[in-house]
Amino acid sequence: MTSLKIGFIGGGNMASALIGGLLEDGFPASDLYVIDHSETARATHGAKGVRTGATIDAALADCDAVVFAIKPQHFRLAALDAAPHIGKALIISIAAGIRLVDIARWLNGHTRVVRAMPNTPALIGRGITGLGASEDIGKEERAIVEQILKPTGDVIWFDANDQYSADDRIDAVTAISGSGPAYIFAFIEALEDAGTQLGFSAAEARALAMATVTGAGELAARSSETPSVLRQRVTSPGGTTAAALASFTADDFHGTIVRGAQAAQARAKTLALEMGKDPEA
Repeated sequence: MTSLKIGFIGGGNMASALIGGLLEDGFPASDLYVIDHSETARATHGAKGVRTGATIDAALADCDAVVFAIKPQHFRLAALDAAPHIGKALIISIAAGIRLVDIARWLNGHTRVVRAMPNTPALIGRGITGLGASEDIGKEERAIVEQILKPTGDVIWFDANDQYSADDRIDAVTAISGSGPAYIFAFIEALEDAGTQLGFSAAEARALAMATVTGAGELAARSSETPSVLRQRVTSPGGTTAAALASFTADDFHGTIVRGAQAAQARAKTLALEMGKDPEA
């Protein structure tokens, strides 16, 4: 494992997932530094041997990489506080909706910046993180980012192209995998509700719904076939599954999901513009 010192601005759930995974992989606790206003959070990390601080200060200068693991609305002030201390550190932001250009501006022109969009399954090491980077990020920096994010699950890099910027691509990631777990939870809720309406107890409906969703997801992940083919194999003409799918089609289930993701992407862009504004002088 590459030797480096990592600072975390924010010690909440996602930072805890990253830190826990790094420690399990043998990363030295003494090379980790967590800054959090919460005394409870500092105590939790400190009990693992991780260095902690209550405020952003010059101690951050020792870090080779700094992870901003804070809420988007707190990002600007934290970045302004961190700017004098980060030196040439690699910056990783897991704050939704904060654009690369705004991060660089608040950090006094710092351009070694990566945006990361994880999702909540990262908390159990089963997540996926979309990554977008500034032009100054090369292979070495990407390897460091992957080392840090490895405990949360898979990572995918989304580079800018002729049509979309890196920020555009991360906004799209937000709409699919970032918000995606909530879509799945909503489906589970509906399936459980259907179960109770068909006479099952809440516990029975939950057991059936959970096993079905997790099993089908694992089957799709392991199969070389497309979801469309897998769906067709379960659907006998004139059968029960066909009746349910016909009802879904009549209600435009497919279109509803697509439009929902598009709405999430549009909201991500709006939030990015709103949070990227500096207060008027």
